[in-house]
Amino acid sequence: MSKTLNILLMDPPYESSNTATAFRIMESAINKGHNITVFAYEGATSLTLKHQKGHPNPVKDTTAAEEKHPLTKDFVTGLFGLAREKGTSFRWVNCGFCVDERGVGEWDEGPERGGPPQFAEMYKNADQTLIIPTSR
Repeated sequence: MSKTLNILLMDPPYESSNTATAFRIMESAINKGHNITVFAYEGATSLTLKHQKGHPNPVKDTTAAEEKHPLTKDFVTGLFGLAREKGTSFRWVNCGFCVDERGVGEWDEGPERGGPPQFAEMYKNADQTLIIPTSR
């Protein structure tokens, strides 16, 4: 029987290892057949920002294409795909208040806009909730 893991994520992209750890936890849970719900709060709403771009690395004299900088929006898209492949559900809700404050309302297909009522619903329907706070 699959379980549902609910994750409250707060860190913006690239600020700490919290985000990468959260993505690894999500991937592992999906691979084990579990459903995932994510509520992205505060800076984590930027994780799905549609207009993220890789960049060159002048120190190594590489172009953006050569550098292949990983983008968090691609990790999220990959998690949606992995869940479809494994027959589990993956739901990502960006806090609407946080999105508006940061102007990050454009994301690729998959994430949705929500707020405290959606997080309360996700919490109530989950078997476990994991809170990954900001590193500050």
